[in-house]
Amino acid sequence: MNFRKVARLGFVAAFVAGGAVAGLVWTQAVLVPATADAASAPFTPQSGQAGKDVVWVPTPQALVDRMLNMAQVNEQDYLVDLGSGDGRTVITAAKRGVRAHGIEYNPDMVALANFNAEKEGVAGLATFERADIFESDFSDATVVTLFLLTELNIKLRPLLLDMKPGTRVVSNTFEMGDWRADESIDAGESCIAWCRAHKWIVPAKVGGDWKLENGQLSLKQTYQMLDGTLILDGQPEAIRDAKMNGTEISFTASGKRYTGRVEGNTMQGRIEGGGRWRATRAQ
Repeated sequence: MNFRKVARLGFVAAFVAGGAVAGLVWTQAVLVPATADAASAPFTPQSGQAGKDVVWVPTPQALVDRMLNMAQVNEQDYLVDLGSGDGRTVITAAKRGVRAHGIEYNPDMVALANFNAEKEGVAGLATFERADIFESDFSDATVVTLFLLTELNIKLRPLLLDMKPGTRVVSNTFEMGDWRADESIDAGESCIAWCRAHKWIVPAKVGGDWKLENGQLSLKQTYQMLDGTLILDGQPEAIRDAKMNGTEISFTASGKRYTGRVEGNTMQGRIEGGGRWRATRAQ
């Protein structure tokens, strides 16, 4: 997307709705499409302006691109951006052929995002609505992007963890508390501020007991991380290096690597060195 600067760089104090100070932030230049006449734009946002839950600071375009690359978005995805601001993440995704939707509380920003999408020729794929992200249903998204504070990410975390396994969640800068990211990246040397992003893949819920033909697999799950015990022919052994990657499960037991895929109440896959395994959830 080609942008034109309409504001200078500077410092602003970042305030969360309700008056809690989040700290000083280095503002980016506010950008609008270079093809647009600034006078015709419905609204000109200011970096650091107050919002419902956080102030608005634009995500650097370099990081937007890296976030979408990290999420491996494709034309089969449906991306939802929580707190979509001027629409740049949604519009960038739409320019890649991805159906994308932005949820934004500020009606002026929604109008600007629709204006920008129209100017960029992606109004059919890029849509926006004025709504509260905490009262919205985005459960059908396959990719969720956000630029909120850590405490707000944590507030959203139960909703995100209930989404379809394999859904990718990508956050600008802020993390998810003790839900550790699966991957983190930087935007590159050309980025001035807000240059780091984190990705989580929503894991299938596999905690509990699973029956194998000749034993049992007992799993304890903490987000995507697993521990537990594999019992084969009456011999128990603690599993190691166990993790979920969406619907994919992997762990090591008895010196062999087990990999597989979870489908509902069944998981099955391969054993390193030859052989297959299958387990069903114990009732």
